[in-house]
Amino acid sequence: MTEKTNILFIQVDQLMAEALGAYGNGFCHAPNIDALAQRGAVFERAYCNYPLCAPSRASMATGKLCSNIGAWDNAAELPASAPTYAHYLRGAGYRTALAGKMHFIGPDQFHGFERRLTADVYPADFSWVPREGGMKPSETNDTRGVTASGVAERTVQMDYDDRVTYESIQYLYDMARDEKDKRPFFLQVSWTHPHDPFFCRPEHWALYEDCDIPMPRVGALSETEHDPHSARLLSNFSMLGVDFPTEDVIRARRAYYGSISYVDDKVGELMEVLEATGQADNTAIVFTSDHGEMLGERGMWFKKHFYEPSLRVPLIIAAPGYDGKRVAGVTSLVDLLPTFMGLAEGSGWTSPIEELDGDDLTPFLGDREIPEDRTVYAEYLAEATPAPILMIRRGRFKYIHSDVDPLMLFDVEADPDERQNLADDPEYTEIIEAFADEARAKWDSTAMWECIMKDRRRRLLIHEANSKGVAPNWNHGEAPGESVPWYRGHEGYNEWAFRHMPVKAAE
Repeated sequence: MTEKTNILFIQVDQLMAEALGAYGNGFCHAPNIDALAQRGAVFERAYCNYPLCAPSRASMATGKLCSNIGAWDNAAELPASAPTYAHYLRGAGYRTALAGKMHFIGPDQFHGFERRLTADVYPADFSWVPREGGMKPSETNDTRGVTASGVAERTVQMDYDDRVTYESIQYLYDMARDEKDKRPFFLQVSWTHPHDPFFCRPEHWALYEDCDIPMPRVGALSETEHDPHSARLLSNFSMLGVDFPTEDVIRARRAYYGSISYVDDKVGELMEVLEATGQADNTAIVFTSDHGEMLGERGMWFKKHFYEPSLRVPLIIAAPGYDGKRVAGVTSLVDLLPTFMGLAEGSGWTSPIEELDGDDLTPFLGDREIPEDRTVYAEYLAEATPAPILMIRRGRFKYIHSDVDPLMLFDVEADPDERQNLADDPEYTEIIEAFADEARAKWDSTAMWECIMKDRRRRLLIHEANSKGVAPNWNHGEAPGESVPWYRGHEGYNEWAFRHMPVKAAE
């Protein structure tokens, strides 16, 4: 093919892989995503590299682990000097555009994108820097994430994603009829659904009217049954020891699936425009999420952990010239940058600038298979932990390392719900020791934590100083002091996020 392939990158927020039909779910109504999976490569064991929004996206954009770029938490600045896939693709002759959430922190709100079609949904400043005393109650989730979920006529998240869809569709039309600029396009469409709060519209709620929504496979656990990090997270979310009524759990899970169906409708709209404009046959489509969601497993309603529902994400690549297939080996989001370049420049691409933490996956769209011993890494460096928590996933095993918490080892193939920690089993002593040695060789946890804490204090000082007088505004397209409908940290997050229009009762 002499003409370069367009790339449409569709990203959703907080979608666990197991929620989709392509990953074994038998009741989720997402026909457009299912159709994409049928004609594309479904990567069965894809993981995020950090189960939290901003760090995951920074890592994904740069092809590097967060510890290598200083993306410690949800308020860590992505350096303008760090090349992203938008920079690489733009250098390769692509028009790069972003619609929706990317959660860039800092004054550079483009990071290689030639155009931003919307503002972001969350603040770009340091307002979410973790405090030593923990996150403020107004800044974190709470039990309302379950008890206040359900059906809604309208939410601020729906307002946002509808606008993202509108601008994306307009962009695709503009690209199709542009007779002057013949560069291929790279368009990232990033919706905030199905991120909590779990609300969905009546028509998507109705899709599950006769569906037997299952309860979590592993119900709420007592404090002593939880690992220390889970217990800290649950305490941070005011959910430790809370066993929600069955009807609340079912309602929240149903609304989550309704949100997936809402997103699926939007995927269908984009596919229709590609077909109508004649761009479908020369556009590669990549679909993924920034991280997953526990959705009540173990009584946890959030991410921030390395358990499968939180860490494992869908990854589907449908590209011209390739048939559908399933890819069994482990992959992660740092593979996206080199994969985009493989689609753009040719399979097997490597960076001529620097060593990346990911690899081009395009060779595996064809006949090749990912080696069974391939390794992926993940990190958690934010609130609710007094030290870095690190993950190594290879073959059957997932190893979780911390200098302050007990080590954890799971055979994910034999124990998919990760109920049996093998770390204290003498049969696995050599495996544990080998993983521990590997983790200590890869990461210096003590030095990293000192750097994190120093960086937090610096950012908190800057944030407090900027709050005096007229605060600067790093959000794209907004003037200082301008009022917008998206969350900017001027009120409690929950007060903003749970604001919704109830469905009008039938008369």
